[in-house]
Amino acid sequence: MAFQEQLLEHLPSGETTVARAWGITRKDGAKLGFTDHDEDFEFEGFAFRAATGLSASAIEQGTGLSVDNAEAVGLLSDASVTDTDIEAGRMDGAEVVAWLVNWTNTSERNVVFRGSIGEIRRSGGAFVAELRGLAEALNTPRGRVYQRPCSAVLGDASCGFDVAAAGYQVQISVEAVKDQRIFDVVGLQEFEVGWFARGQLQVTSGAADGLRGLIKRDWGPEAGLRRIELWEELPADVASGDMIQLTAGCDKRFSTCLYKFLNENNFQGFPDIPGEDWVTSYPSKNSGNTGGSLR
Repeated sequence: MAFQEQLLEHLPSGETTVARAWGITRKDGAKLGFTDHDEDFEFEGFAFRAATGLSASAIEQGTGLSVDNAEAVGLLSDASVTDTDIEAGRMDGAEVVAWLVNWTNTSERNVVFRGSIGEIRRSGGAFVAELRGLAEALNTPRGRVYQRPCSAVLGDASCGFDVAAAGYQVQISVEAVKDQRIFDVVGLQEFEVGWFARGQLQVTSGAADGLRGLIKRDWGPEAGLRRIELWEELPADVASGDMIQLTAGCDKRFSTCLYKFLNENNFQGFPDIPGEDWVTSYPSKNSGNTGGSLR
């Protein structure tokens, strides 16, 4: 990795004014800065704090696709990384940039690592975070799956549907919560029962602000009351009165894409592909062997 010219000139001088700095950008947009220097400094929108107790192992990067063996070790505290944030998953997949920097002139700096946070272990008031390099993304399986259901995720680039469109997303307050997994709400009369099943719930206020969950069921146990059940409980507490955002669900069928979302041109499945029982089928005068669509 090529070093910045000014920093490269500074290193042979023998002056001990070089420190390491780590900038972490969480998926909710929060920025955290850490340094092993004994004073704070700032650059690139990060405030690098010296009192965080963060240190790192030697960074060793190879040309293969295995996970780089870098780790960051730090103390859990209310001012930086909290146990609640880790438990709630707010640190998962966060972007990490590490610099070697001359703290007397922070314009003399060089990026020595760029990647994301992987596995996090914590115990005894401290945490150890695995740092995964950019090559980690190349480990993601690629390829097209030929199947009847749609392979896109609602709202992604291949789907192309705007989930924020009127009638498909709503902000509403929580009336009651059970086990951080079942939420009672009032005021969804304009949405038919089941409209949000297989959709997404996002908390937009309170202690669980920013957390998301996938919706398992959407039903109305009583007139005017709707109950939203998630597949898994949220890792932070949602209280009565907190705001949540509900996004309509998609069951990946062509008919749903056509009639619910009016997005049939972007359907990423193959609704007319024969099923596995097709190889055992045979002509019958009692069935409609028209050669038409199987839909």
